Amino acid sequence: MTHPDPVSDAGRLPLDRIAAALRRERTRAGLSLSELAKRAGIAKSTLSQLEAANGKPGLETMWALSVALDVPPSTLLDPPRPTVHVIRKGQGPAVPSELADYSATLLSASPPGARRDLYFLQVEPGSARDSDPHQHGTTEHIVVATGRVLAGPQDAPVELAAGDYLSYPGDVPHTCRALEPGTTCVLLMQHT
Repeated sequence: MTHPDPVSDAGRLPLDRIAAALRRERTRAGLSLSELAKRAGIAKSTLSQLEAANGKPGLETMWALSVALDVPPSTLLDPPRPTVHVIRKGQGPAVPSELADYSATLLSASPPGARRDLYFLQVEPGSARDSDPHQHGTTEHIVVATGRVLAGPQDAPVELAAGDYLSYPGDVPHTCRALEPGTTCVLLMQHT
């Protein structure tokens, strides 16, 4: 019997869990493939592939689907919750951006009764990661671990350095752009 290699599996998206979560949440919402694809602004064929555990969804696709389904993004990425949960650097379900050198790794999904998700961000200079508004009432909290970023609402971003904290509404257009190579941040998304 072979066992998965934790090193080679590190950082890979849990496509089977994403597929199951998409089917579950689409069914819960009473939406057809066509209707969900339309609401999320993605091709029906892309959604069909994702529900069949094929393809490699980017961050923008996952966020668009979560908004269309009115669920936190972690609902679609939710890993099993052991009593003690360690995610080593470079491991965990990392979702790369399709538009910027930006990657978000889910560190902790909301437990029952709470509505927050915790992510580790790796951001490199270049294109900004501009985000459409998330669900109404979403607040984002960011702590810069290394480097510098320009983050916050698109109309009033704030420059942050290592150790700085920023809280801003996530239900308005917002941005995150690295100002130095090797920038890392911790992002907490709080949903009401």
